[in-house]
Amino acid sequence: MAAVGGVSTGDLKLLAPELTVFVGLLLIMIVPNLGNGTFRIPGTSIRLPWFLGGTRYKFVSSPRLPGLLAVLTMAVALFQVVAYLINSNGLDGDVVSSNSGIEIFKINMFSRIFEAIFFAALLLAAIASLDRLPIGPHKSDDIDVLFNNRRQADFYILMLTSALGMSVVALAQDMFVLFVGLELASFSTYVLVAFHKETRAGSEGGAKYFIVGSVASAVGLYGLSMLYLWAGSLQFEVLAVKWAEDGGSALSMMALGFVLVGFAFKISAVPFHFAAPDAYSGANSPVAGVLATASKAMGMLGLMRVLLIVTIPEASGGSAIWIGLLGVLAAITMTWGNIAALGSENPKRMLAYSSVAHAGYMLAALTAIGAWNWGLAEDAEGAMDVIVAALLFHMFVLVFFKLGAFLVLGVLEMEGGASRLSSLAGLGKREPLLAVGMFLFMISLAGVPPMAGFLSKLLVIMGIVEVATGTGSLSSIGDAHWVWWLALLMVLNSAISMFYYLRIGVVMYFHEPEEGREGPLASGKSIRVAIALCAIGTVAFGLVGGELVEICRDAAQSLR
Repeated sequence: MAAVGGVSTGDLKLLAPELTVFVGLLLIMIVPNLGNGTFRIPGTSIRLPWFLGGTRYKFVSSPRLPGLLAVLTMAVALFQVVAYLINSNGLDGDVVSSNSGIEIFKINMFSRIFEAIFFAALLLAAIASLDRLPIGPHKSDDIDVLFNNRRQADFYILMLTSALGMSVVALAQDMFVLFVGLELASFSTYVLVAFHKETRAGSEGGAKYFIVGSVASAVGLYGLSMLYLWAGSLQFEVLAVKWAEDGGSALSMMALGFVLVGFAFKISAVPFHFAAPDAYSGANSPVAGVLATASKAMGMLGLMRVLLIVTIPEASGGSAIWIGLLGVLAAITMTWGNIAALGSENPKRMLAYSSVAHAGYMLAALTAIGAWNWGLAEDAEGAMDVIVAALLFHMFVLVFFKLGAFLVLGVLEMEGGASRLSSLAGLGKREPLLAVGMFLFMISLAGVPPMAGFLSKLLVIMGIVEVATGTGSLSSIGDAHWVWWLALLMVLNSAISMFYYLRIGVVMYFHEPEEGREGPLASGKSIRVAIALCAIGTVAFGLVGGELVEICRDAAQSLR
């Protein structure tokens, strides 16, 4: 493990993806404003150029420029992360410390796999958004182009700021640093949800999401202050040692509960999910897809950092309490999400409730990870690695089929809206390729082989069963730990979800289009490219996902 203090060349190399995102932010802020602006030296008539303001240069006035810069930035950052994952040989990782020796960031396989999830989701959303935001015609007075160029820049600045905040969460080794990254990403997503403030759904969804999210963040911050009062530090290693000594005290348990509220809102766990359907339906579809994938993974990362690093290691009495509560929360969340989705006639709200159900599946995996600590599996460390790897794989492939489904709805929004299930009617005739893509995404969400969603759910369920029975064999159900029932509940909920996922296919192929929507959909090359990439990922990782599973296994081992 290489530890470095202050800012050094080594630090800059370790933080290359984050620096790439930061440089991209600066470019989007500066480049679209380049022009022939000048300033006068006081007391003289001499004017010197300063290249900001005035009449903008033609090559920077295109309203598509901010989006192209954002796509390039996210692509380079993702390439750097993937190169690390492929070429990394060690599991310990590297630490970036302050001058006083306090660990700030840790770069290893575990943190990088989450960055890959974040950057992949935001890259696909950025590509899709090139056709989604109003651009307007070029006019001679340049006013319309100027307005749309500024608006485009605002949108992509928010996306890159969110990416930077998520990166901080992925690398953080201190609870306060993690909270700063979480809020940096959260405030950006609040604005992105309400970005189309001209619409009632956008402004309402953004307001609700901001209010509920701010309350959850305030509760989490109060929990951080209590943790600091209890332990005297917010470093994960210090908290883990303190928890092993006094993890069952009233102050520590109250602090943990408050902190978990903030993360539970991020993953839309019941009962902290009420703002999610309005936020998803009010945001434009690429942003909603980011909320359902990258933002959810960020919340799960926070939960894993707190529950697996701080409370698990020494099997204190306090750890046993949260495992039971987390199991109940997982069961309620996955069941409520699927039941609520059954009656939804709005495709985006249906996918929002589907995301709630997927949060329940991931919470079930976390519960099982906690169970191994009491010797419920023959190979405790191996069982933990299996479930963590399955959870990482699930979050990664979820980017493709969950975000892809939202992007198909995004094409429908370009036509005039996707707030009704009937807006998908006849899609099989109007746009056969889009309908095939949507159907692939739906059956993958339902867990039908050979899609990536089937493999990810199977790995999670097998991991839970292995922990619960100790051997992975169903012959010992009578002696199995109660977390086995979470695996069974996952299977039953997946069966329930088949109804509303397959209903999309029925509407697309067996219902006639709405009046006035008989022809082809609006053209949008970039969003269709993003959908194609999502479809390829959905199929490819289902058929040949072994390499990704191995990478996730290495990432899981680096967490310990």
